[in-house]
Amino acid sequence: MTDDSMNTTEQSPRLCLMTIHAHPDDEASKGSGTVAKYADEGVRTVLVTCTGGEAGDILNRAMNRPWVKENLKSLRAQELAASAAVIGYDAYYLLGYHDSGMPKTDWNSRPDNFHNAPLSEAVGRLVKVIRAERPQVIITYDEDRQFYGHPDHVRVYEISGPAFDAAADPEQYPEAGAPWQPLKMYYTGRSVRRMKALAPYFEGRGQENPFRRWMERRKERGLPEEEDRTTTLIDVSEYLGRRRAALLAHTTQIDPHQGSWFRIPDDVTRELYPWEEYQLARSLVENHIPEGELEHDLFAGLR
Repeated sequence: MTDDSMNTTEQSPRLCLMTIHAHPDDEASKGSGTVAKYADEGVRTVLVTCTGGEAGDILNRAMNRPWVKENLKSLRAQELAASAAVIGYDAYYLLGYHDSGMPKTDWNSRPDNFHNAPLSEAVGRLVKVIRAERPQVIITYDEDRQFYGHPDHVRVYEISGPAFDAAADPEQYPEAGAPWQPLKMYYTGRSVRRMKALAPYFEGRGQENPFRRWMERRKERGLPEEEDRTTTLIDVSEYLGRRRAALLAHTTQIDPHQGSWFRIPDDVTRELYPWEEYQLARSLVENHIPEGELEHDLFAGLR
């Protein structure tokens, strides 16, 4: 790799943030407030969605109709477009893979699903998008096999690191465009600290804490109760409404009257825990975070 293939903010005046997600609706539930914030600041924001979400359940009872099931792929594509527009994405890309479903299902055995695709092929598709958009910062997923373990989420993890490196290497995927080196990669997070910060809202009203089951599942899987790998907190207090609207755009997946998504009013979230959390997984910039402190800008060290 030559110095000419390394990017700088001088070579690319506009900052660019790319997020990589497994299914339609993941872009709304994971980091949408952050993307909305950077979009409003003038950062170019790009979404990559790896599957069509065809294997997803219809989670909104009002939409559980035969015609919805028959047209789920096209409906989820429409929902994705609506959500991306609400959040403020400048562009979004579909990698074109079929939803893998959960292990031991018929969906999971399909040869055209994301989980079963050749790794080098999937990495190459992502490299092509990275080189076309030239992001300095990428948001993706941690491995997370022990807790959630959805094959498509694991696959996002498996292709993101290799694509981060391969995008800068002119000898890899030469047909995918001119080399480009992203400089930082983050994993989306959900910490125990956040769960504990929001718990008093339910306790003060005598309601069941919806995060209790989350904590129990961690314990059942042998995960440390207090584990917190957060390195970066982004204040999204002014973007909670956009996050809510993006979720509601996924009408097949979100029931506004059921579940835990909307049990805490935005003004309460703003007061108790107005941050979205990330773990800095890869960085090619000089260390800029004092030891023991948290970062508050995904582009810290780049501007």
